[in-house]
Amino acid sequence: MSSYTKEDILRMAREEDVEFIRLQFTDLFGTLKNVAVTASQLERALDNRCMFDGSSIEGFVRIEESDMALHPDPDTFVIFPWRPQQGKVARMICDIHYPDGAQFEGDPRYILKKVIAKARDMGYTFDVGPECEFFLFDLDEEGHPTTKTSETAGYFDLGPADLGENARRDMVLTLEDMGYIVEASHHEVAPAQQEIDLRYDEALRIADGLMTFKLAVKTVARQHGRHATFMPKPLSGMNGSGLHINMSLSRDGKNMFYDPADVLGLSREAYYFIGGMTRHIKGITAIANPTVNSYKRLVPGYEAPVSIDWQGNNRSVMLRIPAVPGENIRVELRSPDPAANPYLLLTLCLAAGLEGMEKKIMPPQSAEGKTAESLPSTLIEAVTCLEQDAFLCDTLGSHISTKYIEAKKKEWQAYCMQVTEWETRHYLDRF
Repeated sequence: MSSYTKEDILRMAREEDVEFIRLQFTDLFGTLKNVAVTASQLERALDNRCMFDGSSIEGFVRIEESDMALHPDPDTFVIFPWRPQQGKVARMICDIHYPDGAQFEGDPRYILKKVIAKARDMGYTFDVGPECEFFLFDLDEEGHPTTKTSETAGYFDLGPADLGENARRDMVLTLEDMGYIVEASHHEVAPAQQEIDLRYDEALRIADGLMTFKLAVKTVARQHGRHATFMPKPLSGMNGSGLHINMSLSRDGKNMFYDPADVLGLSREAYYFIGGMTRHIKGITAIANPTVNSYKRLVPGYEAPVSIDWQGNNRSVMLRIPAVPGENIRVELRSPDPAANPYLLLTLCLAAGLEGMEKKIMPPQSAEGKTAESLPSTLIEAVTCLEQDAFLCDTLGSHISTKYIEAKKKEWQAYCMQVTEWETRHYLDRF
């Protein structure tokens, strides 16, 4: 990973003919935001003197505390490959601060950095490899997204059945132009469903990468006349989209989850990490599966986990241990979906795992086909579990936990007040 100085950024912007710089940040609910400045204002931005109205961002601050400062991270400087090659557009990801320089406790990136620092103090680096699924749908005549597709391709199919092949190729090339290494890409199980996997890296870079990934995928999809959606379950009767998170801890370059003497190849640290994850997974689910629609995916029969179980190389469980060579061993969490805020998701995964290690929490016995405790089946159930988990709320901090829980309760209430097409179809003539 590069380590750029202010002078490096100014020089690169000048040499590359960059005219606009987008100062990006992520809100509480995983939506990418930005403020754009011209090249003439770049030095001012790098001096942390760009302000914005935080009261306009849901979940941030009240109107009387509205002024917030953007602090760009120079190491996230990258030029957008899809923008003009004369008068180029670049971006930097920012941390959010108060005007006096103090960190804003509602910034998801800051919360992740705090837990990463704790892991570092314990001697660990948190390494993550995400596998992200999404759908490519047709646009209507006015350019609006639909849930329609004319393709019928399935798992690992290729062209001409896979109509998303060319778009997916360009997404991969775009991501690599931006400095991200893609390990694999392929068509997934459902028609129009795709998967792209980013290479293992440190957690903060992966969280930044997932936000960049979503932007790049949506942008390239539009160039191909398609709409890319990370909605967890856009189609009834089809598989939904997951965000599988592969995790391990390293120390001095050595994978601390590996023990060749263990039957699964797992170290004691790995078992404790799994123990912490399973203890807190119900509350984590409110972050990992953050929408009403998320729970339409977490149902039996569609390859998404529904129980709090774990075991070896079994793709139906919540936590599995992939069959990979020794030193590459990892723990894969399969329940999250791509609507999740990656900063908050990785924060809680790491925090729960570290607590498991600190308290030597062994995971429950692997279910292996027997009945296991269920994951939350609705958004309100998951939010209640988060609200009742003091450890997770403390990890997120009172600002984020309070704002997030309040917003998700309102979202659930709004959903419950809707009369759906299913209801009118089933009840209008019957009663």
